[in-house]
Amino acid sequence: MRKSLFATAAVASALAAAVIAPGVSNAADTVVTFTVAGGALTITAPATQALTVTGNQATGGITPVVVSDQRRGINGWVASAVSTAFTKAAPNPASIPATAVAYQGTIATITGIAVVTPALAPVIDTTKAVQTATAVIGANTATWTGNVTVTLPTNVVAGDYSGTITHSVA
Repeated sequence: MRKSLFATAAVASALAAAVIAPGVSNAADTVVTFTVAGGALTITAPATQALTVTGNQATGGITPVVVSDQRRGINGWVASAVSTAFTKAAPNPASIPATAVAYQGTIATITGIAVVTPALAPVIDTTKAVQTATAVIGANTATWTGNVTVTLPTNVVAGDYSGTITHSVA
């Protein structure tokens, strides 16, 4: 009986060891991959905007101007603007030169990660930076109002004037 008790204890001990610490381990690793695609860098602005004349200036805001950077990178961007001359049609044609046009972007509302800084009221007779994004990480958007001031010359002729302000981003 004593041998049988020892044999039973030995078998139980071996069985417990096998259940608690199995001698064979199974594992299967899977390397999982995916691609994050970058998108486009775009700028949008309203098709038309009316300015208000007060004294010797025509002023107003082009809103919203939106840069959407879906490139998902770390490169910043520069938004620019340029103006044509403002002209008046017949019967008394007249023109206000683009050198009379200044642009001041407001502080941008940002989604994503970017530091966006407006330029200090450049005259936009040639393409000039109006907002600059730095410290970009991933996708971001910036939305602002472009405040336009057209200084009227002293010899301005009464009438309806129109010109084009073109926004771009690179």
